[in-house]
Amino acid sequence: MFTTSTHAKEVSTLADETATYAVNTYKKDMVNSLAQLVKHNTVVVDGVPSPENPVHIAFKEELKKQATALGLDFKDDGFVVIIGLGNSKERLGIITHGDVQPANPSKWKQSPYTIDLTSKPGLIIGRGTEDDKGPISTALYAMKAIKDKKIHLNKRIELYIYMAEESDWAPLEEYIKTHDLPETNITIDAEYPAVIAEKGYGTISLTFPNKSINTQQAYLKSFTGGFFGSQIPEDAVVIIENADVKLLQKLMNKAKAYNNIGFSFDLTDQKLTISALGKSAHSSKPEDGVNAITYLADLISFKRWPTNTSGALVNFINDNIGIGLYGKKFGDIAFSDEFMGPLTVSPTVLKQLDNGMQLNINIRRPRGKDTTVLKEQITQAITQWSNSNEYGLTDVSTTVKEPWVQQDAPQLETLLTIFSHYTGIKNAKPISIGGGTNSRMFPRAISFGPSMPNTAYTGHTESEFITMDQFILNLKMYTAAFIELAK
Repeated sequence: MFTTSTHAKEVSTLADETATYAVNTYKKDMVNSLAQLVKHNTVVVDGVPSPENPVHIAFKEELKKQATALGLDFKDDGFVVIIGLGNSKERLGIITHGDVQPANPSKWKQSPYTIDLTSKPGLIIGRGTEDDKGPISTALYAMKAIKDKKIHLNKRIELYIYMAEESDWAPLEEYIKTHDLPETNITIDAEYPAVIAEKGYGTISLTFPNKSINTQQAYLKSFTGGFFGSQIPEDAVVIIENADVKLLQKLMNKAKAYNNIGFSFDLTDQKLTISALGKSAHSSKPEDGVNAITYLADLISFKRWPTNTSGALVNFINDNIGIGLYGKKFGDIAFSDEFMGPLTVSPTVLKQLDNGMQLNINIRRPRGKDTTVLKEQITQAITQWSNSNEYGLTDVSTTVKEPWVQQDAPQLETLLTIFSHYTGIKNAKPISIGGGTNSRMFPRAISFGPSMPNTAYTGHTESEFITMDQFILNLKMYTAAFIELAK
């Protein structure tokens, strides 16, 4: 699957001692650095390119201030910032991003844009702490420790910070066309031990046209949920008209069977409002969350709902998705790869448009099925449902990107050695993830942290955090990695 070159089976004394020095010297400074980065709400604004966005400009000024204070060089290329150490012609690239996903302040105990060290001792809570401002601060102080020790580098270290990773890779694609990139790269925007494969990102979008209904039976007046496309939604609400106490009791009894999601009920004047509270997660790891949209639809799945807009929407979700994660009800689209795992299918956003309710479904697909075939199977399943239910869907579209596998990773063995040395986890093996990082854009790139294996990834969730212990451990591992790969 990949090729490696031979590296030492143990961490060098120089790398180990410098990693220890970095932690002993800069732990507090690294936290302070992160606090200054988190305070900038660097969500991408539609119609405002990053180089023209005042918040992004202020964030880059903070990066420049920090880099300069640490004795590192700084270059602002618009969408891309480069912070460097050393003058060698050969280079080691460290790939990160400075933009973040939206946050719902009502879901946080303190502001998402203020470092919260007190709500849950041992955690550093704030938007971007894990994805990806925490890794930026860690990389800065790893570079600073190397500079302090005056270590001779055969490769210049360049920290790349892209400002639209969460929304638009096109500016980076254009940047790459006109700039030479480092020969070897590490992305610090994923998981350990080392990531050499990523599923392809996809979106299925379809609109349920506005359609009213005149009936005395119970029907769905509205069904809403979701926040943004790459987050498993933790909130959903349905309003049922012509409801009665009998229906309320039926649903409350059914709700007792669910032990991983909460439901609240309010019956007023034959209008029953049900709110679901699940658990948000990165949509690349839907198993880490509880999807409020699918579970609320499942709660009310005891009958076929009259096919106005919301009724048709809920019937579609229950027929084609259910509470499963792997598309097994969605026609023939389900499949899996032995290394990369299964296709995942997650409704993430319901959006009210002028012409109806838009359902957006996030998919993450492994290798093993031709893209054309997958798209045809998606279209066939949607068409079959539309025809059999006599409900015309509009604006149906499917976007499916290719999965990615790194075939040439000479730094892999070194990174696995470092991971095992500092974690005590022996025989570490490379992994595949459901997320998509900029690794696929850079030569010989693989991901190295910042999240530990078998640990819930909190990027894109409400109350995103990194543990203090992990923050410190990352500083050790990144310092050692930079030295071993650049000296």
